[in-house]
Amino acid sequence: MLGTHNCMNPDTKIAPPAGLHIRRATLADAPLIASLGAETFVTSFGAQNTRENLAKHLANAFGEEIQRRELTDPSVTYLIAELDGRTAGYAQVREGEAPECITGAVPVEVRRFYVVHDFHGTGIAQALMEACAGEARKRGGRTLWLGVWDQNPRAIRFYTKCGFEDVGGQTFLLGDDPQQDRVLSRSLEARGT
Repeated sequence: MLGTHNCMNPDTKIAPPAGLHIRRATLADAPLIASLGAETFVTSFGAQNTRENLAKHLANAFGEEIQRRELTDPSVTYLIAELDGRTAGYAQVREGEAPECITGAVPVEVRRFYVVHDFHGTGIAQALMEACAGEARKRGGRTLWLGVWDQNPRAIRFYTKCGFEDVGGQTFLLGDDPQQDRVLSRSLEARGT
C-alpha cells in the first residue's frame, strides 16, 4: 500500500482510508475484473448511451478471456482497491502508443479508472490514482495520461485536482457512437508523489 498525496490538495499528505488495500491483479482476478469493469462502466455511462452501443462496447472490452489476455500482457497492469474485504475499485495502467498531444517524456496511460459508486467520496480514488502513478514510475514512466469523456465533468474535476492538465482531445468509439474524450496528462517528475 502506498502513502498518497491528496488529489484535492496536492500539498497535503493524507492517510488512505483505514482498511484500504491496493494490490496488483493476477490471472485469478480475470472474472472479477470482467464483471466489475462491465458493472462500473454501465453505472457510469448507461444513462447517457443506447443499450445497443453499451452492449457492443461491453462485448469488446470486458469478458474473462479479454481480461486474461490483458493480464498476461507485459505492458498492462491492473490494480484492485479493496476496503475491508470488499472490492472498491480498479484501474488499468498501460504502456503503449500515446496521442500526439501527449508531449511529455515516457508516457504511461491510465486506461481504465473506476471506483464503485458506494465508495465515492471515501478517499479511495485519490489513493488508487497515486498507486497508478507509482506503477507508471516502476515502468519508467515520466508522464501519466488518460482520456476522459468530455461529458463527464465530475471525473474531469477529479483528474484536474490530481494534477492533470487538458492537453487535447481524441475520439472514443462507444459501439457505433464516436464520442469525444479530453486527453489529460500529468508529469510524474514535478511532484514528490
